[in-house]
Amino acid sequence: MASEACITKEPQGLGFFERYLTVWVLLCIGGGILLGKIAPGVAQALDGLSLTVDGAPVVSIPIAICLFFMMYPIMVKIDFCEVIRAGQNLKPVGLTLFVNWAIKPFTMYAISVFFLGFLFRSFIGVDAFDYVKMPFGLDLPVGSAYGSGTVVLQDGLKWLQIPLWRSYLAGCILLGIAPCTAMVLVWGYLARGNDSHTLVMVAINSLTMLLLYGPLGGLLLGVGKLPVPWQALLLSISVYVALPLVAGYLTRRWIVATKGDEWFRQKFLHLLSPVTTTALLFTLVLLFSFKGEVILANPLTIVWIAVPLFLQTVLIFAITYGLARWLRLPYRDAAPSAMIGASNHFEVAIASSVMIFGLASGAALATVVGVLIEVPVMLLLVRVCLRTSRWFPAGPAHVAAGGPSRVA
Repeated sequence: MASEACITKEPQGLGFFERYLTVWVLLCIGGGILLGKIAPGVAQALDGLSLTVDGAPVVSIPIAICLFFMMYPIMVKIDFCEVIRAGQNLKPVGLTLFVNWAIKPFTMYAISVFFLGFLFRSFIGVDAFDYVKMPFGLDLPVGSAYGSGTVVLQDGLKWLQIPLWRSYLAGCILLGIAPCTAMVLVWGYLARGNDSHTLVMVAINSLTMLLLYGPLGGLLLGVGKLPVPWQALLLSISVYVALPLVAGYLTRRWIVATKGDEWFRQKFLHLLSPVTTTALLFTLVLLFSFKGEVILANPLTIVWIAVPLFLQTVLIFAITYGLARWLRLPYRDAAPSAMIGASNHFEVAIASSVMIFGLASGAALATVVGVLIEVPVMLLLVRVCLRTSRWFPAGPAHVAAGGPSRVA
């Protein structure tokens, strides 16, 4: 088993922001809707601060800054010496990679198509449309067909008009191909799992996303008859994964070299604790200021999107947990493997949906719904793990949650 000497552990249990994340999300949804009603020009003005290509906005600067700060604290916590040692425990690592990249994206696609494109389509609106950004680098004349969309002109800019349910589908796809967030470190801890395995998989998934996120996203968006924004997908990974990954690695290396590992763990990481959640919440306010009218006109929209996301989360958890039992993994490896499979890297999904389809798109709304259901569903699955721990071999002894601090 990999040594724990190089691991930066999370504080015990949930921090203040994480414990009440669902409450903050609900408040930000309400605040965003209220902002959209009383000051509709504020969010549009902020989104207008953007980088453009051939006159078309590609990257919103305020959103880009927020999304960078969502990712940076996560990357700082990664110690790459553990990635190298992960090969010593191949079964849980192999299981997690197999579920995350060979099963999860395709079950998300199938479930979302069934519910959004068939079962709930009449409720969403058979003739309801969404307007999304033109794919990066593509210039088609107005009236041209592209995928399932049609090029239209609005406010002097070209947009793609696509069926609304397909826009929601795009957001679900982006969630399905973005596994494992830093929050999974908390879920694994509460489930009394192997912190080493959880942290290693956060690192490995981040690195694997650099290779697979773009191709899988392009494949599934293409199969779904949606635009295939290859350049934007690769750009989003570069900006929202590679850039904070490099920044986090360099920061960690410099601080440890100048201040020492103890200062880094005890002082610096505590300063970063609320940064990711704060940036996420600010982004939610902007997102819902755009979607407020849609939600007020049809509040069940959130339900239509949440149902397939909930079922997908539970299904992937069950598949991973069942395979872990079949492989006879010890509980402390089985629990975090299932949590990692069920959890989504919603920061990257939100970033990609905003960059690819636009801040006001249905795809962006779908990724935000993923945030909304993440905390309550994952806490439910933690309880399932704790109640079924006897199904698995005990494995080596470890400190239980609520015991002495496990910060190495």
